[in-house]
Amino acid sequence: MPVTAKLSRKFYETLGEDVTNELVEWFNQVDLAYRTDLRELNELNFARFDAKLEQRVAESEARLQQRVGQLETRVELGFAELDARLDAKLGAMRAELIKWMFLFWVGSVGLALMINRLS
Repeated sequence: MPVTAKLSRKFYETLGEDVTNELVEWFNQVDLAYRTDLRELNELNFARFDAKLEQRVAESEARLQQRVGQLETRVELGFAELDARLDAKLGAMRAELIKWMFLFWVGSVGLALMINRLS
């Protein structure tokens, strides 16, 4: 919106109504041109800012994806190691349980045989 310049009465008397109005119109055109240039410059700067922001967001997302991938790999390796240790401990526990079951079975059979002989 153009800003209408208001000049003093003496200015109008000195230069005349037509020249003063023409000068005011020229001021308004210059103001409009500067406003248009400023708007275009702001739009260009915003477009550059937006492009840089998108680039930085994309780079951040890529770094985040890389770190998440590394974390997933570490977690998977940790679970694989935990699974292997758990399998080894369960195997050892199973062997120990079978040993005790065998001893209990031998003791039970032996006791049963002794009771059978005594009777």
